[in-house]
Amino acid sequence: MKDFDLQSLVRPNIWALKPYSSARDEFAGDEGIFLDANENPFGRKNRYPDPHQRKLKKALSNFKHIPVENIFIGNGSDEVIDLVYRIFCEPAKDRVILCPPTYGMYEVSANIHNVEVIEVPLTADFELQIDKILQQRARCIFVCSPNNPSGNRLKNVERLLEEFEGIVVVDEAYIDFCDDKSFTELLPRYPNLIVMQTFSKAWALASARVGIAYASAGIIALMDKTKPPYNVSTFNQQEALKALSKPEKYAYRVKVILEQRALLEKELKKISVVQRVYPSDANFLLVEVDDANALYRYLVESGVIVRNRHTVVRNCLRITVGTPNENQQLLTAIRNYSNQKI
Repeated sequence: MKDFDLQSLVRPNIWALKPYSSARDEFAGDEGIFLDANENPFGRKNRYPDPHQRKLKKALSNFKHIPVENIFIGNGSDEVIDLVYRIFCEPAKDRVILCPPTYGMYEVSANIHNVEVIEVPLTADFELQIDKILQQRARCIFVCSPNNPSGNRLKNVERLLEEFEGIVVVDEAYIDFCDDKSFTELLPRYPNLIVMQTFSKAWALASARVGIAYASAGIIALMDKTKPPYNVSTFNQQEALKALSKPEKYAYRVKVILEQRALLEKELKKISVVQRVYPSDANFLLVEVDDANALYRYLVESGVIVRNRHTVVRNCLRITVGTPNENQQLLTAIRNYSNQKI
C-alpha cells in the first residue's frame, strides 16, 4: 500500500491527549496494603480492575499468536466502534463509509459523533462495490465480514486495504464460524487495518461485554489512552480468561453450531413458504420467506423469537442457530405455519 501516516488521520486533540493516570497505572502489583485508590477496604469485590487487562491480553496473545501490543480489550465491540470515531473523525467535518445492509451500530455511533455517513450499498449478492467505494473520500470505512445480516464473507477487502486512503475496520464478530483466515494475519502488512472480534458469539459470553480490536501498536496505544480507565470489569475479564482456558469447550460448541446450521439450511429449503436461504459463514441464516411480517408474528405467538429484517432486506428473517432442540422447535413452528397456508 501507499506510505501510511497515522498522525495525519488522527484528530489533533487525541494525538496530543494526555491520558488519565489511575492508581492502578502507577502501581500494578497484586500484593500489599492498597490505600491508593480510595476503595472501600471491606469485602473481596472492592478493588478496581486492571485497566490494561494484562492477564487477559496475555492469554489472548498466546491463543491467537498475536503480540500483546497489538491487542485492545473493550467494553464490547461497541466501545471499539465508538473509539474509532473518537480517534479518527472530527465531528461535523469528517466522513465514514458504510456498506448496508450491515451492522446498525456503525451508523448509530456515527450519528452520535456527528460524522457524515456515505453509503455505498452492497450488491444484490451482498458484495462490496470496491470501485464506488474508492471514488469516495472518507476518514474510515467499516466492513463486516462475515456480514450481518447477510452472513457471507466479503470479497475484495484486501483491495480496500491496498487502495483506501484511510482506516479500514474489518468486523470479524462471526469469524469463528467461517473457513477463511482472519484478517489479523495481515496486520503486519497493513498499518491502516483494525480487526474487531468478540467474546459474545463463539465464546458464548454475550452478557460479559468483552470486545477486541487487533491493530498496529500505534493504533492500539491511541485506543488505550482514549478509553475510560476501568472500561472492563474484573468479573468480565475473569469470565473471558475462564473461556480461554477451555478451548475444547469452545471448539465443541462451534462444531455443533456448524452442524446445526447445515441441518437448518437443508430443512428450511424444504418448506414451501421459504423462498431462499442465503449461504452463511456465520452462526445465523438469512431466510427469505413469502411474508416476513406474518411469519414473524406467528413465530412470536409460538414462543420462537427470530429477527425480522424485512425493513433491511425485503421479506427476510435472520434466524440464529440455536441448540438442536431449539432448532427443531423452530422448524416445527415454520412447518405448521406453512401447512396452514396450503
